[in-house]
Amino acid sequence: MSPGGSIGARLHPDSGPARRRGVFGRLVGVPRPVARIVLLTAFAAGLYVVLSNIRYHWDWGVVWAYREIYLYGLVTTMAVSAGAMALGLVLGVSAGLASVSRGAWLPELAALYVGAFRGTPLLVQVLIFYFCVGVVVRLDSPYVIGAVTLAFFSGAYISEMVRAGIESVDLGQWEAAAGTGLTHAQTLQHVILPQAMRRMVPPVTGQFVSLIKDSSLLSIIAVRELTKAAEVVNAATYRTFETYLPLAALYLLLTWPLTRLTRRLERGIHPHMADGRRR
Repeated sequence: MSPGGSIGARLHPDSGPARRRGVFGRLVGVPRPVARIVLLTAFAAGLYVVLSNIRYHWDWGVVWAYREIYLYGLVTTMAVSAGAMALGLVLGVSAGLASVSRGAWLPELAALYVGAFRGTPLLVQVLIFYFCVGVVVRLDSPYVIGAVTLAFFSGAYISEMVRAGIESVDLGQWEAAAGTGLTHAQTLQHVILPQAMRRMVPPVTGQFVSLIKDSSLLSIIAVRELTKAAEVVNAATYRTFETYLPLAALYLLLTWPLTRLTRRLERGIHPHMADGRRR
């Protein structure tokens, strides 16, 4: 650039690249709550424009008329998901500890469990548990079978999170604990797990969010959760938009608090990170 050009850029900072950098800098510096409100407003406006151009007679009274079915589905989804979370956490932690234990039998057993449930679709597992396992053990409750299936499925993923959290602790911690005379189990309990727990909690909480959404597949075995409730309302009213849009909103109502909790936990573990930006 010529000397005159440099002088011109200094004399006119609001033009050319300097101005573009200034605009970009102001956009980047917008607080995240403001950006979130703007984006949500733009999304709502776009959705309104799209839906208003559809030649369709809206009747939201359908949702209110069948509110008890939606409410029953919401409560069922919460109950099944809570039971699956509790059992899945027990299975996942047990399998995760087994995968890092000494010997060959427990790690191999944990590997088989994780491989089987992570390598097959959840829908297939639901069908096998309901039509095969349920018949063998003489259990015909789709609610119990559905919760158990979700627990085994989520437990396989939680197991890998537990294993990864334990293995993320520096090897020197094991060596130092062994030097003080602690056994493998004592080292795991008093030294390794307290450090690994902080790293496990956020992904495990995120897995619970996925579990709530995965519970929608239980509608295939006649569990009257949220998705099944919406299917019943749609079959009775043929109001597809009014039926399934509230369904999505109810799932967001269930998963949003857990999603926010996961982000708070992640910020607690990495305090130097705030809202996706390094302080």
